[in-house]
Amino acid sequence: MRQCGILMHITSLPGPDGVGSLGKEAYAFADFLHKSGMNIWQVLPMGPTGYGESPYQSTSVFAGNPLLISVDRLAEEGFLLLHEEERFVPDDPEKVDYEQARAHKMKILRESFYRSEGTLKKELAAFEAEQTWVRDFALFTALKNHYGGSMWTQWPDRDVRMRKPAALHRMRLELSEDVRFHLWCQYMFFRQWNDLKRYCNDRGIRLLGDMPIYVAEDSADTWTHPEVFQLDRNRVPKKVAGVPPDYFSADGQLWGNPLYRWTWLRLHGYRWWVDRMAHMGEMYDIIRVDHFIGFANYWSVPHGAPNARSGKWVIGPGKALFKTFRKKLPGLDIIAEDLGEVNDRVRKLVAFTGYPGMKVLTFAFGGSEDNIHLPQNIPENTAYYTGTHDNNTALGWAENASAEELAYAGKKIGFSTKEEAPWALIRAVFMSRARIAVVPMQDVLSLPAEATMNHPGKVGGNWLWRMKPGQTTDALAEKLCALATESNRRNTQA
Repeated sequence: MRQCGILMHITSLPGPDGVGSLGKEAYAFADFLHKSGMNIWQVLPMGPTGYGESPYQSTSVFAGNPLLISVDRLAEEGFLLLHEEERFVPDDPEKVDYEQARAHKMKILRESFYRSEGTLKKELAAFEAEQTWVRDFALFTALKNHYGGSMWTQWPDRDVRMRKPAALHRMRLELSEDVRFHLWCQYMFFRQWNDLKRYCNDRGIRLLGDMPIYVAEDSADTWTHPEVFQLDRNRVPKKVAGVPPDYFSADGQLWGNPLYRWTWLRLHGYRWWVDRMAHMGEMYDIIRVDHFIGFANYWSVPHGAPNARSGKWVIGPGKALFKTFRKKLPGLDIIAEDLGEVNDRVRKLVAFTGYPGMKVLTFAFGGSEDNIHLPQNIPENTAYYTGTHDNNTALGWAENASAEELAYAGKKIGFSTKEEAPWALIRAVFMSRARIAVVPMQDVLSLPAEATMNHPGKVGGNWLWRMKPGQTTDALAEKLCALATESNRRNTQA
């Protein structure tokens, strides 16, 4: 079945409180997708953001981001007496001010927690029993607040860092209220997320979630399961993730995430990974696995290295991990993000899994007819994008492309001006052989480079873009729906 969809993260939705949420604007966007004939809504990782507000450096691979909880929905359900004067009104509705939005939102969430915890005792107890990760995550978050936000490896109490049972028991008692609050936040996040997922599914829209391959060093996951990662006796990483030097970067990219102990994981049936993928399978209808290359081979850099040049390639878990997924978690729908340094080992692993790989149209116009991103070269089992969250917008690409590249692209996919480029790119992706076609909402709106979601390698100023209210018009939905129909991708569920 041919499918089409839009990449639009929840933070980018319009609405009150300075950041997009799981409130009425999310449902309105689902309605817009349905009117547009789309059958996929792709979001970025949904966990609590860490350094630089990056959803790819979350404090948990299991938790949801409390910042996305809808205040209005809490009020509608009687969990909050909403005082409008408490709400944050940003100066710029097209950018997220995370610091201000978080300060206001967390204050309101506390008030809702105090009002509703007593009436939700059974639900909260059931949630804690079902979600085995949440107890440790709630304690981790409370401890992080207690220690002034410092990295857990720098917490002053070594017994807490090393998870000595007596120390954990003592801190659970001391921080009891804060622990309960963070558990409540997770309950509310998943309550609202699951409601939105049902609403989308009832309208033939599947939620496509993004799963980073690596875990942040400062996370509940590394604190709770140090045995899964290459850490020393003090819980400091021995080796960290990155990518090697290339044409674009003489030093490579030093990501700094701790690497996995793949041999240990294999000997223990990949249980941690099975639990993680099972959780993703419950949250999403389709899972996009970021940096899939790392399962075939990964770049290992000594901890403390100034850049990624001193790293080396190490063989990953390969087929064994995915055989385990097939056995333990049959039916997972996965997209393999295989962009980057693809070698035969990567290609063989993607072929073995049968997962669709990814291609990006704005990578296609380097002048060679055998470019793997050109529409003429796209295999059917592909997820095809105009661009991803890490790329310039389609209009931004056109405005920054060389005259030769722009002329070549115009000839290949049929446009003559830069302003025509975004929809020419969208049309080329939709009309391609690829089974899955996805475009960022910024391209649907033909927005310039300022609307780019993330600039890799740039510290600060990322993950900020928000859509203005009123941009999801009926005319735009009709335009998308016509293209979805023409390309035989339209969602026909009434």
